[in-house]
Amino acid sequence: MEAPRLAHTMGSPTSPCEEVIKNLSLEAIQLCDRDGNKSQDSGIAEMEELPVPHNIKISNITCDSFKISWDMDSKSKDRITHYFIDLNKKENKNSNKFKHKDVPTKLVAKAVPLPMTVRGHWFLSPRTEYTVAVQTASKQLDGDYVVSEWSEIIEFCTADYSKVHLTQLLEKAEVIAGRMLKLSVFYRNQHKEYFDYVREHHGNAMQPSVKDNSGSHGSPISGKLEGIFFSCNTEFNTGKPPQDSPYGRYRYEIAAEKLFNPNTNLYFGDFYCMYTAYHYVILVIAPVGSPGDEFCKQRLPQLNIKDNKFLTCDEEDGVMVYHHAQDVILEVIYTDPVDLSLGTVAEITGHQLMSLSTANAKKDPSCKTCNISVGR
Repeated sequence: MEAPRLAHTMGSPTSPCEEVIKNLSLEAIQLCDRDGNKSQDSGIAEMEELPVPHNIKISNITCDSFKISWDMDSKSKDRITHYFIDLNKKENKNSNKFKHKDVPTKLVAKAVPLPMTVRGHWFLSPRTEYTVAVQTASKQLDGDYVVSEWSEIIEFCTADYSKVHLTQLLEKAEVIAGRMLKLSVFYRNQHKEYFDYVREHHGNAMQPSVKDNSGSHGSPISGKLEGIFFSCNTEFNTGKPPQDSPYGRYRYEIAAEKLFNPNTNLYFGDFYCMYTAYHYVILVIAPVGSPGDEFCKQRLPQLNIKDNKFLTCDEEDGVMVYHHAQDVILEVIYTDPVDLSLGTVAEITGHQLMSLSTANAKKDPSCKTCNISVGR
């Protein structure tokens, strides 16, 4: 079985501080557990002279990479040929350990100047807690290793998708967005109790709430951005919102220009599917200069409101005209409170299709249409 490979540098390979795990020799060996107990058939011996890494530092963390460095005693330092890096998801510290002895259980890197960059989407996922420990090792002429004791265990968490990653998602979403259809309203489906609560406890204004964890695992808006979800898709044959909904039998409709106009900014937030043929695009509408706008400006790709593949707002003959993409389901997050008096609430006549709900939905990590080449 071919062993996985660690990745490439994020900086210049000519700089010692930026030297990384490249041209790595990842060897099909079975390493000892962190407690120092060696497997009888592991072919690894222990020699106390090899220095034990200590004071481990993790830095430059991204969604699929990190830099690692540590201190070592100078004794026998020149004998070190390799580093063994034990990297595991925190929620399951044995997740990288396999029973078959021919499958490597650790990352084996040639000794290079520190810090070195570890990256690779095959074992690093965004926004995920990991533990890491390190051994120094000396490869012998017969292929066996002499190893130090394990270092202390360090915990860290990978980062969200950057704007670069989200732009890759954006470009993938643009490919399947399809032609644009006209729309006139945004709408929000909920149960009657929700609207009653808004009237009684929030002075008739729907309040932003923190977005759930649906969609891409690395999305920087999940669990952080506050907003109100709206839909805007229309039926092809009527040009009106569909009568079915997974979120409740009562619908709030508001004229599109009340939420989306030249005084708002538009951002791309996510692109995902849930093991179905449907694909979802999350967009964020934020009033210019609002807290939501400032949040998005730092994290999300901004779209031209007049010219993009998903949702447009333009003036024709003095009237605002709106269009949405036909072939994706748009989920729009508006970042400010919305007063119910600006629109209307009425009961829908269709069915409540719970199977279409995206609440905390998990993204299909195997879909080639909506995944990018970093951790899911």
